[in-house]
Formats: sequence, C-alpha cells, structure tokens
Amino acid sequence: MSKKKPPFVLVDGSSYLFRAFHALPPLTNSKGQPTGAVYGVINMLNKLVTEYKPENIAVVFDAKGKTFRNDMYKDYKANRPPMPDELRSQIAPLYELVEALGFPMIIIPGVEADDVIGSYAKIASELKIDTLISTGDKDLAQLVNPYVTLINTMNNVLMDEAGVMKKFDVPPNAIIDYLALMGDTSDNIPGVPKVGPKTAAKWLKQYETLDNLVAHADEIKGKVGESLRDNLDQLPLSRRLTTIKCDVELEHVIADLSMRLPEVDKLRQIYSELEFKTWLSNLSDAGTGTGATAIGAVVEKKVDANYETVLDKASLARWLQKLNDAKQFAFDTETTSLDYMKARVVGVSFAVEVGEAAYVPFAHDYPGAPDQLSEQDVLGVLKPLLEDAEKNKIGQNLKYDAHVLANHGITLRGIAQDTMLESYVLDSIQRHNMDDMVLRLLGVETIHFEDIAGKGVKQLTFNQIALEEAGPYAAEDADITLQIHQKLSELLSKEPTLKKVYEEIELPLLPVLLKIEQNGVKIDVAMLQKQSTQLAARMKEVEQQAYDEAGETFNLASPKQLGAILFEKLKIPAQKKTKTGQYSTAESVLQELATDYPLPQLILEHRGLSKLKSTYTDKLPLQVNDRTGRVHTSYNQTVAA
Repeated sequence: MSKKKPPFVLVDGSSYLFRAFHALPPLTNSKGQPTGAVYGVINMLNKLVTEYKPENIAVVFDAKGKTFRNDMYKDYKANRPPMPDELRSQIAPLYELVEALGFPMIIIPGVEADDVIGSYAKIASELKIDTLISTGDKDLAQLVNPYVTLINTMNNVLMDEAGVMKKFDVPPNAIIDYLALMGDTSDNIPGVPKVGPKTAAKWLKQYETLDNLVAHADEIKGKVGESLRDNLDQLPLSRRLTTIKCDVELEHVIADLSMRLPEVDKLRQIYSELEFKTWLSNLSDAGTGTGATAIGAVVEKKVDANYETVLDKASLARWLQKLNDAKQFAFDTETTSLDYMKARVVGVSFAVEVGEAAYVPFAHDYPGAPDQLSEQDVLGVLKPLLEDAEKNKIGQNLKYDAHVLANHGITLRGIAQDTMLESYVLDSIQRHNMDDMVLRLLGVETIHFEDIAGKGVKQLTFNQIALEEAGPYAAEDADITLQIHQKLSELLSKEPTLKKVYEEIELPLLPVLLKIEQNGVKIDVAMLQKQSTQLAARMKEVEQQAYDEAGETFNLASPKQLGAILFEKLKIPAQKKTKTGQYSTAESVLQELATDYPLPQLILEHRGLSKLKSTYTDKLPLQVNDRTGRVHTSYNQTVAA
C-alpha cells in the first residue's frame, strides 16, 4: 500500500462494537450506564485516524432487522442469544458520538455491514484506490486483493494477500469456499461436519475450488469423506451465505466520504454524560479541528524542539549544571536489552524544559561511530545526581531504568513521577506505552524505535544505531516524557481520589517491587532436575497404562486420536463435540468421565505431570541468572485486576 497517499479506510463498526463489549471491562458512569463498548470503539477510531490520516473514511454498522440472507435461509443467525441490554443501551450513544466526531456513518437496511464494505472495496479496487478495511471479522478476508488490505486494530495486525495465505493456508479467492466447507456456528451457517480449517485448506489446495471438490467427492476417503458426501446438497447454500454481496446500491461516492468538522458542543455534552473525563479535558484544550482532535488525540502542531547530542565534557558540564539547578527533570536510559538483568546502558537523556533535551551517548560501537565520552566520564559525574533522593526525577517506567543503572553500580533515588503509573491510575484500560500515550495525550508524531532500529530478527540494538538517528530519538524520549507528565499531572489534579491512589499506593509500591525483582528467588536447581527425572519416569508408566487400557499405542497429546479411542473404540458416551465436529477431550469432559472410566483418569494424570515438568521443573532452572544464581521476576503495575 502506498505510504504517500493515505488509504481509503472502511471501518467495520459492528465487529468492533461486539469485540469491545466482550474484551473490555464493564465500564459504567456514576449513574450505572454502561460505557465500555462506546469507549473501546472510539479509541479504535482515534488510533486509526491518528495513524493513517485518511482523506476518505466510512464507519459502517449493521442495520436493525433481517437481511437478504434470512430470506435465503430462515435459520441464519437463529442460534444467537438476544443482545445483552448492557450492549444494546450503548448503540444509540455510540452512533451519536461517531457522527458528532465528524465520521461518515453508513447503515443500509436489508444488508450487513460486510456487504456495504464489500461494495465500496470493489469500487475502490476498480478505481485502483488503496483501501484499508478495519475489522476483526475473518469473512472479510475474501475481499483482500492488491488494493485491499485488512487491519485488526485490536492487535494492529495487517493482512494483505500473503497474510491471508499465511493465516488460512488458502488465498483470498478461496476464502468463500473455505468458509462454506467449515460453516459458521456463530452465524448458524451449516458446513460439513468433521471439517475444520486444516481439512478445508487441504481440500482446496488439492482441488482448487468447491465445485471441483464436489465433482470429485467420491475420492475423499474415510469418515470425513462420508460426511462430505452426506452434505453436498447444502454446500451451495453455505457458499451463498458466506459470500459478501459487492453490488449494494450506495448513496455516496467515495469522494463524498470525508471527515466533517466535529460538533464540539455536542461532543462536550456526550463526554459529560458518559463521563469520559480525559476526552472532555482534551476537547477543551484542543478546541476545534478534525474529528480526531475532538477525540483529544491529534493536534498536528508540535512544540519546537532543540535537541542536543553531547559528545564533550564541556557540554556535559553545562547540562549537569542545568540538572542540578532544576527542581525536577525527565530522565531516560538507552540500553542494549529489555531484560533488565542483562541490559547495559549505552547512553542517557534528560529534559528540564519542554522542547529542550539532550542525549549523552558513551557506548555506541558501530563501525565509524564518532568519539564519545567514556562510561566513567558520563555515569561517574551523574551518579551523585542520580543517587540524590532530593533531586526529583520524572520518567516512563523508571523501575526498568533503576534496574539497569544498578548493573552499573548506581542506585537511582528521587523517583518523583512515573508517567506509566500516572496514565494507569487515570485510565487503567488504556495502553500505557510511550507511543500510545503521546498520541492520546499530546497528539504529536514522534520517532518510533522501529523507525531507527528496524524490525524483526534484523532489528538493531541501541548501541548499533547511528548517533545521527539515536540522538534525536533519545532526546525526544526525555522531552516527551516531561510533556506527558505535565498533561497527566494536570488531569490527576482534577481527580483527588485517583491522585491519592497514585501518590500513596502506586508510587510507593514501585521501589518495593524493584527490591523484590532485584533480590530474585533462590531455587534448588539440583532438586528440580531430580524431580524432572521422576516426573518423566512416572509419565512413562502412565503412558503404558493408557496404552494397556486402550489396547493400542496412540499419541496421548492428540485430541483427535484420544477422541477416537475413547468414544469410537471404547464406546464411552461422548459428552460434546468441538466447533470443528471433533470429540471434545477438554479437561472438564475428562474429569466427568474419570469418575467411571480409568483411561480418562490416566490422561488427566499424564497432562498434569506434563504441565509440571514442562512449565516448572524443566523451565525454571533455565531462568536462573548466571551472575546472581537466582530467578528474577518482573511485576507489572499497569495491568487491570
């Protein structure tokens, strides 16, 4: 997809509404009105607009009532339970908020959101317009082509043609047949019993199309072949039901689908009613602008920055004086690893005032790296300042920085503010990493680590990154940390109860967790290795007993083989089947059967022994730090209970 021109963005609003409702905590305002799904969807829209800045966008929702698919098949979606009242009550305020933000919103009776999206995607492809469909629905994979890409904003995974192939093992043009073979229990679309993703992909690889597979159905062996032949008559219906309609009559052309100016007064009213306090505050700060600005996230103006890379003692002395004169300063380390026990500091950055920051490198060792001050030159002079409890430091996840400084013999004191904890206390369901916070709170584009280090196996460690790129990135980190703190501090001052939680619980907890992590846990490696050997021996005994009960050898870890032994060979009454038509051998099923039959009891014992061995007795010794001889844990303060 071209990076020069923003893509046409189509948002599957219905998909995200349901996913946000089920994925997020059940948030309510003070009146008990549910708000979590609304919050989740708007957050997703905010992120999408911030990242892609589309010129054309539409948010598409399912219409109320039946669709043409119900005319095809009266039982379509008939098995779905009624929509929970807690979700139903959020639909109207969500629609109201989407429109007040200025998003074009489309709801067409008689068809589903997928069909509207498919119709626009078809038109865009014919016009050679790059299109990004934001959805979590696998059905839309059938729309992917050289111009159409999917993105799941919940996990930020993009899916182009290669991505569809990787995920489903079939190309986009085979997705309809793939879905028809499997059916869909959530939509009550009949498929072929016993056919799951692997079988459907295998058949389509061999026969290419559903029609060709049907023509050669007699070639398919075994019970799954019988199941295919028994269900040939319903496959055309299943294919029609899974096919997205791409010729819906559309009221607006793509060029008409652009963001309008937000209705600021309306937004202020909605935010107040739903008690979205952060957005309300940001709205007041931002004034008017694009829809994303009204959410409180994108303000294109960036503070003029003066960043310096310090390479000589005189410049370092000048900055050291600034730091000593300041009441507080933002501080950050750049290191070689995310593992705090192994990481080494390669440079430090700090900011005293917004827009002015410095990076002091001392361990960049790539070929051609310029001369830098030594570690002793830098950390030696900074140590008294860093260890001074009266000098207030502001940082992002300062527990990590404290760990890596300890690797250099420095005890970080004076941790006064931590932006990660401030963000968590204010809004626990948000993400609290720097990239997300800067977009949400400041609305400026910053340098991402991947921009300078690359991605994947070829990603550079910080000491390998050229100072021309590393310097601005590291200095910006300190500057942005200071700006984020100022914003979060302002928001916390308006929430006395939360401020008290932050100051009296979360901040004091930080050094406690730091100490626990540094101390680590002493384990008896020799005893664990002995126990691992004992567990392996007992597993062998249980395996043999299971083979004796079954009358043959089989893979105890294979649900398919186990199901065949239990329910077909031994004729044990089956409790239930999985979505793919296989016998369920879940723990709950085996526990119920174990009261009457010995083989399920043996399988449960084997699973328990295997879990103990693989998770604890085998793995824990591998976690022992070579330097301390202990296992060092990591406690995350910013996760919702």
